[in-house]
Amino acid sequence: MIRNILVSLTLVLAGATLAAGADDLMQRAQGQFKPIPQDPPAIEGNPATPEKIDLGRMLYFDPRLSESHLISCQTCHNVGLAGVDLQATSVGHGWQKGPRNAPTVYNAVFNVAQFWDGRAKDLAEQAKGPVQANVEMNSTPELAVKTLKSMPDYEKAFAAAFPDQKEPVTFDNMARAIEVFEATLITPNAPFDKFLRGDPEALSAQEKQGLSLFMDKGCAGCHSGINIGGQGYFPFGVVEKPGAEILPPEDKGRFAVTKTASDEYVFRSPPLRNIDLTPPYFHSGQVWDLKAAVEVMGSSQLGAALTDQEAGDIKAFLVSLNGDLPEVVHPLLPGRTSGTPQPVLAIKRP
Repeated sequence: MIRNILVSLTLVLAGATLAAGADDLMQRAQGQFKPIPQDPPAIEGNPATPEKIDLGRMLYFDPRLSESHLISCQTCHNVGLAGVDLQATSVGHGWQKGPRNAPTVYNAVFNVAQFWDGRAKDLAEQAKGPVQANVEMNSTPELAVKTLKSMPDYEKAFAAAFPDQKEPVTFDNMARAIEVFEATLITPNAPFDKFLRGDPEALSAQEKQGLSLFMDKGCAGCHSGINIGGQGYFPFGVVEKPGAEILPPEDKGRFAVTKTASDEYVFRSPPLRNIDLTPPYFHSGQVWDLKAAVEVMGSSQLGAALTDQEAGDIKAFLVSLNGDLPEVVHPLLPGRTSGTPQPVLAIKRP
């Protein structure tokens, strides 16, 4: 009988130890990460209205913002593919290849800045860049406004979205409308979000082990907060520079923005939400396997030779960051008129 009591006591103590460990892991995680909210965040200085969101959705899908009438925001940030295009680097005007991998548009509103080098302070500023880039949409603000003004339904939509403005169809307002639409593209309810909100059963044992390793090995030093990254700038290759195929020597990252020597090969840390759904990885887009990407980061950033089991556990945790992708209905776009500029496919050379 005494033996049975001792066995029962041992099991109780073991269970208490496991529960304490689980509680400690949750508390540590809650101190470094935040769950995605259920509702889109407000944009300071750019309040959302149904009319503005609807206009932004039309503009996001409209390829006529490009000179060729072939490329839209959706082309490189496909809302049906977790907000990316599944290309190493995107294909733009005249089949030109862009220099970097297209980041996901999902949850981008939570990033400290946009683009790999942070050159756009917000989503509105980011929306202006691809329209004007000759390797992407190859247009100009003047041509974009002329195109939009040529279609009466767009003039009505801009007037409804910006009712207090005498001339609502502007390049800036185009970007503001796209910004409030993109702010709705959030992915709540990932298993990890449920864990952060207090559900200890939301993660499997392997996912919890991966989370523990993610924090203990130092991954959370660059990938924390609500978007599990996207909040700061860090050099790629802190301990050991990866090969030139992963870190092209000609792309010096944030240095192109700041012209500061210490910013050479510095990039905004990529957010890891839905990372399992958005290969290939890194700004060069040269790694297609998530586990392999984890191993590269371990050696390059942390000087850690992860075991196969450790890399697999961290990958399992990263898969738990997959949230509910929003259902986005493709809008009916305004019809062109005789005044709408015709498409141009030729590549402009500087």
